[in-house]
Amino acid sequence: MKTRLACLSNKSDSYTDFTEFLPPAQDRTTRCLKLTKDEVIRWADSFDVLLSHKYGLAAFRAFLKTEFSDENIEFWMACEEYKKIKTPAKLVTKANKIYNEFIDVKAPREVNIDFRTREVTRQSLEEPTPSSLNEVQSRVHSLMEKDSYPRFLRSKIYQDLLKTQYTHCQRNSV
Repeated sequence: MKTRLACLSNKSDSYTDFTEFLPPAQDRTTRCLKLTKDEVIRWADSFDVLLSHKYGLAAFRAFLKTEFSDENIEFWMACEEYKKIKTPAKLVTKANKIYNEFIDVKAPREVNIDFRTREVTRQSLEEPTPSSLNEVQSRVHSLMEKDSYPRFLRSKIYQDLLKTQYTHCQRNSV
């Protein structure tokens, strides 16, 4: 994913090619990526619309990297994956990983949350369930929606996307 986002990672550069977003080539297939201006415009309808669109999420992640605040979206995405886990053993493992990476006060990618939320989350993760991270995820979502999302909509990345319609097809040789 890192190389796919490289085209968005420079603040001063606009980009005109979405090929870096394409997944690695599959055996003898044709893939087309079409991002319309209407889709990009819809990202401004709501933060959740942006997050639900594959390329909207990728553009937002790249924007946050330029602001050195990508830990928030990475945490949100980790929580989304966490909710999908079915087995208790995997829940415990993933919960510990998320806590140690994002929530603990000594976490390398600590998200900005208040003491009460941190403490409630710590207690909730003592016996993790798929909903154990809902409150803290909601807090981080709200923070991004109120702070980062409006800046994203004013950013060069988003403004450049509004100016261009993308169509890209890639065919592997047979």
